[in-house]
Amino acid sequence: MTKIQHIEARVHGRVLYEARSPERLLLGFHGYAETAEVLFAELEQIPGIDAWSVASVQALHPFYQRGVRVVANWMTSQDRELAIEDNIDYVRRVLAALPKPKHLVFAGFSQGVAMAVRAAAYAGAEPSAMILLGGDIPPEVVQDANVTLPPTLLGRGATDDWYTAEKFDVDVQYLQTKTTVRTSLFAGGHEWTDQFRTAAAALLREVEQAPVQR
Repeated sequence: MTKIQHIEARVHGRVLYEARSPERLLLGFHGYAETAEVLFAELEQIPGIDAWSVASVQALHPFYQRGVRVVANWMTSQDRELAIEDNIDYVRRVLAALPKPKHLVFAGFSQGVAMAVRAAAYAGAEPSAMILLGGDIPPEVVQDANVTLPPTLLGRGATDDWYTAEKFDVDVQYLQTKTTVRTSLFAGGHEWTDQFRTAAAALLREVEQAPVQR
C-alpha cells in the first residue's frame, strides 16, 4: 500500500537586516511571489523608520517567476499544518539570531499578514504591535481561543480585489475581540501607499514612546 511519509529536513532562510537601534526592531514578512528585498524597500519608506532597526524575512520556498526572477512563497495548501510549524520555528530562529529589542513590531503584507499574525501568536516574542496590510487573519489563529495579540494597524486599498471589503470587516471584528485595532482604508489596490505608511509611522511613534511591559 502506497503511503506518504513526511521527512524533516534542514533548510536555510534569508533575512535582510539593517541595524540602527538596539531598542526597536520592525520585523517584516513579504507577500506571495515577493522577496525580502521587495518588502524591505517598502518598509524603508515609512516616515521615521531611521529610528528603527529593520529586518525583512524571506519565505523558505523560492521559485522562479516567469523563469527568470527568483521569488518566494510561505506555503501552499499541501501539508499546510506542517508548513505552519516550520514557519513558526523559522521565525523563532530569526528572532534568536537578531539582537533582542525592547520594542518589537511585526509587519506583514498580503500572504505575509498571516505570517505576522502567527508570529505574534506563537513565536513567544511578545511584540508591541502589528502592522498588517492587504491580507487576512489565518483561520487557525481565529479558532484558537487562547491567542493574545498586540495593538494592530490593519490596512486595505479600496480597490483591492484580493483582500476584499468583506474579509477586511471580518478581520476588524475579530481583532476588536482580542486587542485595540485601528484601520487604514486608502485609495489604491493591493499595494503599499504613502497614506498607509503615514498610518504605520504614527503607530511606530506611539510604540517608541510607550513603556516596556514584559
